[in-house]
Amino acid sequence: MMLSPDQAADSDHPSSAHSDPESLGGADAKVLGSVSDLEPVEEAEGDGKGGSRAALYPHPPQLSREEKRRRRRATAKYRSAHATRERIRVEAFNLAFAELRKLLPTLPPDKKLSKIEILRLAICYISYLNHVLDV
Repeated sequence: MMLSPDQAADSDHPSSAHSDPESLGGADAKVLGSVSDLEPVEEAEGDGKGGSRAALYPHPPQLSREEKRRRRRATAKYRSAHATRERIRVEAFNLAFAELRKLLPTLPPDKKLSKIEILRLAICYISYLNHVLDV
């Protein structure tokens, strides 16, 4: 990468190269911010000595998308809704297996089969039906 004469002059002075957050560009400038971002806010109450960090810096740090998702999923309302959706999904899944089970011939007809047994039996029965059609 070629440097312009202005950039080359700035690179001669390493202390000035990193002092300006805007000169860094990209993500580094966003991380460092500016001095005005860190100015304290006047306290609403108290004796004016010290105080909490929240009173001095009112804006919470920006959360990543993943952190926002984690916090939203940690709420009781979200967990309850998720549990309800999962329960409905599992019931529909089990209903589909029960309907498939009714279509498969077994001896005895009311024999309880596991899900994997139902799938394997369905595969064998479909193969058998294909063989019957081919003959």
